[in-house]
Amino acid sequence: MEIEKILEEGAAHFLPNLSIDLVIIGYKQGKLQCLLLKFEKKWVLPGGYIKKEESVDEAVVRILKERTGLEEPHFKFLAVFGDANRRFSEEFKRYFKKYDLPWKDDYFINNRFVTLAHYSLVDIDNTHPTASGFDEAVAWFPFEELPELWLDHRDIINTARNRLKTDIKREQLSYNLLPDPFTMPELHRLHQTILDEHLDRSRFQKKMLATGLFERLPKLKKETPGSNPYQYRLKQNI
Repeated sequence: MEIEKILEEGAAHFLPNLSIDLVIIGYKQGKLQCLLLKFEKKWVLPGGYIKKEESVDEAVVRILKERTGLEEPHFKFLAVFGDANRRFSEEFKRYFKKYDLPWKDDYFINNRFVTLAHYSLVDIDNTHPTASGFDEAVAWFPFEELPELWLDHRDIINTARNRLKTDIKREQLSYNLLPDPFTMPELHRLHQTILDEHLDRSRFQKKMLATGLFERLPKLKKETPGSNPYQYRLKQNI
């Protein structure tokens, strides 16, 4: 839907006062990274609104596809964020003035929005982020090097990072951050990055294989001289 149509008719198409914000997490060069969009002078999480005819999960899948190009993205519900002053009205007004666009105080985007935050684990090399709508730029940022963010988006990101630490101890999710196939040393390094702690490599590999989720491929991968680990992938019937 074009910006002009969203502004004029959005209230008729989207659920009122509810939005989706997505912490899209990737892994590159040994660092966890987050996809952000530039809006005005700061950065924001990718997000959008929920159409009246779709479920929340359908909205998340649609927005993730629009932002990453992924057809079947991984995602998990994170939390609800709903500060009493949670609105972008002044920022939108400055944006419209900056680009000499018509402005109306009764645009539905001026309202306070409660957001349903989710996080998504993606293989960065398979994503194709694009700027659209109000976005002035799109970029990946390491969690340790986040730029200045609007509203509560830093809190949402920190909540997602802490949740990921908890979630990977209870269920296998981290492989979504790696290419298919991957090696056990790659998975081991990834878990150490997420948890920010040392993990015994032998015990880690035994634990992963004991889950029965991964199948070993016959092809070896040459990582470094003298290191040729087996490659793995998620079993097809999982």
